[in-house]
Amino acid sequence: MTMMYPGWYGAPPQPVAPPPLGPMPPRQGEAGWTVWPRRIWPIDPLAVAPRRMLFAAAIAGAVGTALWRPTVLSVGYLMVGLMVFGVVYGTADRRPTRAEWTGIGLTLALLSVSAMLAAEWVGGLCLIAAWVVGWCTFAGGHTWTAVLSGPFLPWLLPGRVRGWVGRALHGAAPSRMAVPKLGRLAVVIGVTVALALVFGGLFAAADPAFARLVDNLVPEFDGGDIIARLVVAGIVVAFILGGGYLIRFTPRLDNMAPAPMKPVPRWEWALPLGVLDVLFIAFVAVQARILFGGHTHVLETEGLTYAEYARQGFWQLLWVSGLTMLVLTGVIRVAGRATAADRRLLRVLVGILCATSVVVVISAIHRMWVYQQAYGFSTERLMVITIEVWLGAVFLLVAAAGIRMSARWLPRAVLVAGVLALLGLAALNPERLIADRNIDRFEQTGQLDAEYLSRLSADIDPALHRLPDRIRACVTAPASDRDPWYLFNLSRSRADRAVDGSLSDFCTAFGRDEYSR
Repeated sequence: MTMMYPGWYGAPPQPVAPPPLGPMPPRQGEAGWTVWPRRIWPIDPLAVAPRRMLFAAAIAGAVGTALWRPTVLSVGYLMVGLMVFGVVYGTADRRPTRAEWTGIGLTLALLSVSAMLAAEWVGGLCLIAAWVVGWCTFAGGHTWTAVLSGPFLPWLLPGRVRGWVGRALHGAAPSRMAVPKLGRLAVVIGVTVALALVFGGLFAAADPAFARLVDNLVPEFDGGDIIARLVVAGIVVAFILGGGYLIRFTPRLDNMAPAPMKPVPRWEWALPLGVLDVLFIAFVAVQARILFGGHTHVLETEGLTYAEYARQGFWQLLWVSGLTMLVLTGVIRVAGRATAADRRLLRVLVGILCATSVVVVISAIHRMWVYQQAYGFSTERLMVITIEVWLGAVFLLVAAAGIRMSARWLPRAVLVAGVLALLGLAALNPERLIADRNIDRFEQTGQLDAEYLSRLSADIDPALHRLPDRIRACVTAPASDRDPWYLFNLSRSRADRAVDGSLSDFCTAFGRDEYSR
């Protein structure tokens, strides 16, 4: 008896996979769809922004547009920072964690520099650092991946925040009243304004009394200024909405970190690291006289100038620090730590490398200090010293991580060390320090670059009182108007330098450029 199977030409039917359990994941264009993997940053398609946060954000935007001018270093930056953190955490259902309190404090400290100093290069660096620290505070995470990707999250937030806020606005509208579309709303407002301008202008031209009434009731306004203020309000509101979304739906950025590498045999990482340690030790030992020779070495070495002496140390620091960090990163990823012998050897070899690198850092700082004593202080040279101090701190942190055999805290610690180095530079009031040191040099040698000092900000004005009146008049400042109270800046409020764009014949003698050597 022949048995027939159902299917094509008697072939047995192919098994059909059962439907998956639970709802299907949303597709592109559907609510809840996201390009981010769910293990990193899932999205809740039903989440609604709190109405109290939206109301507070609108008020903060109105206040911010009245008090904050992004193009001017002023107390407005600090006020906006206080409003953003206050609204974001004040409308949340939890209190900030200890790490978030630290981030908030560092961010506000960086923003406060804009209210204290007038040097734009210092203020700009502090604002960049405040952006990084602030968004890393909202985003969280502990790995290098989280620290490096956190500051870029604001550019990825608009799509998520738009739906989150849109659902709140639609829910707040009465059921019988449809929320007008943005395009139609703009058309209605444009037609209304056009009618008011046309007919109001005709009535004003027809009757002088009505024209005077219009002049008294309608304030003068600048279209560009209005657009700028609307942009500022939008920025403040965007900061609050973005921060509010992140602390409620925090991405797991640490999940993007690369997986640990498979450990290699001990000799494969210990041999190159040990040879590098020997080279570092030999270099420090042989070059000790050169590294710390200072004035004596420069004067005894034929053809070596202070500029060459300092530049050697700086570029040496950059190359050594950069390559050493790459070597340490690779070694830490591949070195085995399963046995006590492995951990002990790793501590010794990494510790030697970090210690000798710190010696090179100290050498470079010493060289740059000798350079400044010879040719005077400048903003670039102080910035170089700040970078060197930060790199020295990084090597010490790496050494500490090696001793503890735990580096979970290291990325955040390196970021905090950089912020503290920058705040330390701001606390020194660098341009005031530059002016004081160069005036000291003037009192000793009679040499002063008044043209260079004239290019510095109002931070140096108190130091200029040490100069004789005739020479002080050679250090000029560009003309500027008094700032309103909401643009307060401590240094600009104390500015009393002479305003003159040209140097007289007498001042030309004090215009030698000693800072280009």
